[in-house]
Amino acid sequence: MTLFGAIDDEIRDARERARRRDQLTRQRATLLTQIEEVRGVLADLERQLAKEDRDVVKLEQGGFTAFLAGLTGGKEERLARERAEAAAARQRVTGQRTRLEWLTGDLRTTDQALAELGNPHHELEALLARKERMLVESGDPRGRELADIAARLANVSADLREHQEAQQAGAAAGQAVGYVLRHLGSARGASTWDMFSSGGGFADMVEHGHLRQADEAAWHAQGALDRFSRELADIGVSAAPQLPKVDTRWFADVFFDNIITDAIKHQRIARTAEAVREVAEWVAAMVNQISDRCGELARQQESLARRREEVLGS
Repeated sequence: MTLFGAIDDEIRDARERARRRDQLTRQRATLLTQIEEVRGVLADLERQLAKEDRDVVKLEQGGFTAFLAGLTGGKEERLARERAEAAAARQRVTGQRTRLEWLTGDLRTTDQALAELGNPHHELEALLARKERMLVESGDPRGRELADIAARLANVSADLREHQEAQQAGAAAGQAVGYVLRHLGSARGASTWDMFSSGGGFADMVEHGHLRQADEAAWHAQGALDRFSRELADIGVSAAPQLPKVDTRWFADVFFDNIITDAIKHQRIARTAEAVREVAEWVAAMVNQISDRCGELARQQESLARRREEVLGS
């Protein structure tokens, strides 16, 4: 047997068991989906069966339904039809219950097989790492390539992690800025109503309620933007996005409530919303760029990992 013969056999066995675990995991996910679907169908059928049984009982025991059927001379015919419909519904319920039992049994078998397999992915990674050390220590030419791959993998993995953190921070910032935009949109709608319908004090209260909510949301959004800036710095991007101040002043509404001041307020809200929208668009563009970079790094990581396995398996 060669120097690496024994560990190569272990690697092959672990790889086969890892593939089997992946297959069983996919099967388990499918089974869970099927079980959920059957439970939904079964619940509907059981409700339908209960209704059919109630209809039969009403006709059998008399009552207003049976009285009407008797007047038309079709009680026995209708009773026979209702019994047939109830029997058909009961048969469908029985069929779905049987199907659910089969699926549940398959799930138990799959879970047992998964438990018996253990964690072959972890075993495989440990075996590959052991062979990697053996190759490096033995002076095998493959060891130099593996050392280079390990260094590149470490760098790519670190870059990917930092970009993913920036992506998550950007998504959170985008959501927070979106809240500000929605409140400003509501304030703008109230302002439009105030201008063209003479909404008066009530319209002012609605408008300023939305503005106060926008102002509060803006403080939270700015905090999210600050966190996004810090994450961007980690990936070499320098940026400091700032939201405009949301003007919540009310003194002009109280003392000078007229079409002129209403128009000024409306323009002020519109300008603020436009500035916030520009920030939102910038955040979205940055997140898209980071997402593209995450995809590139993930492909590099996958390629390096695949090459590592090829070298270790050769």
